Amino acid sequence: MTTRKLSQRLKSLRILLLCLLSGFILWSCSNERNPNIEMGSGYLFKEGYPEVRVAAIGLFDEHGNPGIDVTTDVVYKSLVWKKLTADYTAGFSLDISITPEKGDTNSSALTHTYTFSIARKNKNIIHSGDTYTVERRFGVKPGNYKVQVTVMDNSSQKQTVRVAEAELPAPNSTTTTMTNVLMLGRNNQSETKNRFLPVTTYDVPSKLDTLRFEFQLNKPTGKNRVEVRMQLIKFASDTMPPRMMSAPMPSPSNIQYKGIDYDSRTVIQEQRRILTTETGNILIQYPITRPPRGNYRFQVNISGKSVSKTDFKARDFGVKSTNYPYVETVRELAAPLYYLMDRKQYKKLMSYRDPDSMKNYMDEFWLSHIKNQRIAKQVIELYYKHVEEANMQFGNYKAGWKTDPGMIYILFGPPYYVYRSLNQMQWTYGYDRSDPDRNFYFVEPKIPSKFFPFDNYILQRQNNYFTVRYQRVQDWLSGFILKARF
Repeated sequence: MTTRKLSQRLKSLRILLLCLLSGFILWSCSNERNPNIEMGSGYLFKEGYPEVRVAAIGLFDEHGNPGIDVTTDVVYKSLVWKKLTADYTAGFSLDISITPEKGDTNSSALTHTYTFSIARKNKNIIHSGDTYTVERRFGVKPGNYKVQVTVMDNSSQKQTVRVAEAELPAPNSTTTTMTNVLMLGRNNQSETKNRFLPVTTYDVPSKLDTLRFEFQLNKPTGKNRVEVRMQLIKFASDTMPPRMMSAPMPSPSNIQYKGIDYDSRTVIQEQRRILTTETGNILIQYPITRPPRGNYRFQVNISGKSVSKTDFKARDFGVKSTNYPYVETVRELAAPLYYLMDRKQYKKLMSYRDPDSMKNYMDEFWLSHIKNQRIAKQVIELYYKHVEEANMQFGNYKAGWKTDPGMIYILFGPPYYVYRSLNQMQWTYGYDRSDPDRNFYFVEPKIPSKFFPFDNYILQRQNNYFTVRYQRVQDWLSGFILKARF
């Protein structure tokens, strides 16, 4: 085989592996979850495809009719836009399929198709991380269902498929039952400032200033007393950027090692409600002001003679930056420079409270290293592309760019190969798996389960990574990153 043909085969193999890689390293929340705890959908990032987030929940309407409410968010910037006269236009088709769980012969599958056309005059819509939200309700019998949502871009014909599960408890003549918890949010600065919309992800952007939790009880008789206990709980969690690649490993007792500690919790709010004469489907709403950044659970427990056992439902969520997973504000753009600046520079940058001063300092930082403005612009765009992709691929209890895999992804890009075994993972950026400078090893201290539904990979830090990181940072700050292959 000639050298040229060998090179072409290696190049084709690498492209194939990189395509397969997206399926290996995409995660947000583990698939194994506690069915009593809603968490929203994770991100499913695939470049060139519609970005779709889905929430599905079983509820009874005001007339007591059972049904599933399906909310689909489609990110504007993930669609293909065209300029027609004075408008920018895009469109997509939406297929929603609702299938009862295996063995349920009392219910039948439903499939509905919708088509949407969007027209906007402002060109900024092309780069907007906001979403086009579609809400639909489908009448079904009580039971457990799989909800599959398919969104196809009308221009590119590329489609994204998301799957969710929905449960609707059957009313009982003697027992009080409870639905899962729906979380809604409202942004007073948006076009929909007067509307609460379902939050489809675990992450709550801090631009949502008000949250509301909703659930329903079906209480068959007014003879029995039911106590409803609602709590807003905050968990201890790591929210800081990771240690440097050559720094000492965190100890097992350190929160950076644990990630999120479900055993360390603080009750932020609590409310009790007693139901006596009320019967039928009872809607309970619990509004709160959006809490500070961190990881939370809204938890409901019901107890009483008509409750077969103490019932429990919850909605977990994490409050993150204003436009998460995207970076749009000056402060959102500033924070990830943690990996390129020295500690003194970074401390000064983050000390600014005025956005203009912060932006000027960032501009000076980039242009002091990359003298050519055109090249500097390309480097900056590539850097923040990595940041946003890290958020969508590795975000969990904290922003994806702050995780160990996110740090490596931002600095070095997507790995050539990913190898997994049990709780270990290796990323390699060359064809030699033993090269200490081109391989990164991660260990997961806690295997994801319904009690810990996150991937929490920790980089196995090594002394030689000091030089590796230094050289890579120089590639970014010199602009050589546009040509360099690690």
